Amino acid sequence: MSLERTVAEDPYAKLAEVPAFSVTSTDVSDGSRLADTHAASAGNTSPHLSWSGFPDDTKSFVVTCFDPDAPTPSGFWHWVAVDIPADVTELPSGAGASDDSLPDGAFHIKVDTGEAAYGGAAPPEGDREHRYYFVVHAVAEENLGVDAEATPAVVSFNLAFKSLGRAILVGTYQN
Repeated sequence: MSLERTVAEDPYAKLAEVPAFSVTSTDVSDGSRLADTHAASAGNTSPHLSWSGFPDDTKSFVVTCFDPDAPTPSGFWHWVAVDIPADVTELPSGAGASDDSLPDGAFHIKVDTGEAAYGGAAPPEGDREHRYYFVVHAVAEENLGVDAEATPAVVSFNLAFKSLGRAILVGTYQN
């Protein structure tokens, strides 16, 4: 059975445009391969992320990681951290381990691995290179208005109406 498929489009191209700001990482370079430590099978550690240049009226942030190249119609959510306070502009490596690793008031949403934590890159063996969209969303409210039982799709729906800006860093991975 072949895993050959067409390349998924940029998932953020479908959304209303919002101002862009900057996200950088000491662990990930835009367009480059993720280190094995960020893969599910070899460390499962979320990368460091730092952001700047977001809109002045930002009240909180949401950090997500999404793989549009997963062999499902809906892609695969690897990380969703919600209600990060506006005065926090950086998450260290490993912040996706649990809610205890996040700033006060922030929490994880259960992702497609079934865990409320970062789930590392895990493309099927032999599949082509996958893209991992690490996105920092600047939010117009202190709380996105979801709880820990929300799904990534519900978080994304809320972000469609409450995002003031978006910063995107794309890493790749292939087994």
